Amino acid sequence: MSEPEAQLPPKGQPKVADDEDIEGFEHDGVNNDGKSKKKRNRVKKKSGASKQSDPPRVGLTKIFTDGIFPEGEICEYKNDNMYRTSSKEKKALEDAVNADPEETYQNIRRAAEVHRQVRAHARKHIKPGMTTTEIVNNIEDGVRALVEEDTTGSLQAGIGFPTGCNLNACAAHYTPNAGDTTVLQLRDVLKIDIGVHVKGRIVDSAFTLNFEPTYDALLAAVKDATNTGVKEAGIDVRVADIGAAIQEVMESYEVVIGTNTYPVKSIENLTGHSINRYKIHGGKSIPIVKTSDPGIMEEGEYFAIETFGSTGRGRVVENGECSHYAKVFDVKVPPLRLATAKSLLKTIEKTFGTLPFCRRYLDRTGESNYLLALKHLVAQGVVQDYPPLWDVRGSMTAQFVSARQSTSQKLLLTSCSAYRNLL
Repeated sequence: MSEPEAQLPPKGQPKVADDEDIEGFEHDGVNNDGKSKKKRNRVKKKSGASKQSDPPRVGLTKIFTDGIFPEGEICEYKNDNMYRTSSKEKKALEDAVNADPEETYQNIRRAAEVHRQVRAHARKHIKPGMTTTEIVNNIEDGVRALVEEDTTGSLQAGIGFPTGCNLNACAAHYTPNAGDTTVLQLRDVLKIDIGVHVKGRIVDSAFTLNFEPTYDALLAAVKDATNTGVKEAGIDVRVADIGAAIQEVMESYEVVIGTNTYPVKSIENLTGHSINRYKIHGGKSIPIVKTSDPGIMEEGEYFAIETFGSTGRGRVVENGECSHYAKVFDVKVPPLRLATAKSLLKTIEKTFGTLPFCRRYLDRTGESNYLLALKHLVAQGVVQDYPPLWDVRGSMTAQFVSARQSTSQKLLLTSCSAYRNLL
């Protein structure tokens, strides 16, 4: 979830670039620069464990019965940070930052594995002709089942934020409200943004799909730019340097349509961000353009390296019917004039806490005729609204997100996704 600020295969044979085609998810333990890297730990499932269904609906604790989930990629530090790998002092600091590191890591890895399995199914089954409502319902049913959603009110596991289903010039923060009949078209560029949480540890990762090759270069740009951001990230790294590197790579691409050439631009007022427990925007931004931001990455922080590219002006504005909301973190609730607003706030606190939600999720709780109460909560500063974010109409946007944690001794790449899906 953002922080504001090829050869066509035979028909019917979708071409998909999956995780193993993404830089950092290596095939043979050798990186593109020839240096060895630690492979993903393929956790073996114990005999007697359940197998995943199609569509995926089997909870992961029934598959990974020992509670140990796949690691994803572990990146060793380089250059001046190499000493961290073997430093006893840094190991002690990591233990202090993460009171129970293995518990923390297993929560993140469980959420990341849910994300991986759900998006693997989604990228194969999303096709033109489907409604955006069908697309998000299939994804969210999978997330709820695999993460074994907690419905007791203790918010131990569930959806991390509403599933983004952003089309074309809309870059972020759109998910269908009830009654939306939008249908995916062949020439659309679709951004799917999925959030999963376990005990408040949110995995934020997104991918872009197109169904014919016109905008392949745009998808390649955001993938390359995010991979660059991942390479540059690390403890004590200036976020401004990451943004400058991302922009340089992103804007080296262009989209050619007939006799017209459209330079790909980084969307200057969208950023990646840090993630805290139950707080999707943790307070630090990772820019995707050159800035003078003095911030740095620090030990124990968890980030979404998130890039957005556009063939338009490279700047988004709020536009259209709002679907995304979240209770403001640590807000002091003022006196509420409307009894309906008080009642709705209780539902929000019990069901979502400070996790983002959408109007469809309120519908699922049994709430109805709540728009006036919701508007009142927004006006009082208790709930933040997040309207859809659009570049100029007629442009195309793409998104690519990788979630990673910077620990004292290593970098954990927990979830990474970018896909091209062709008919």
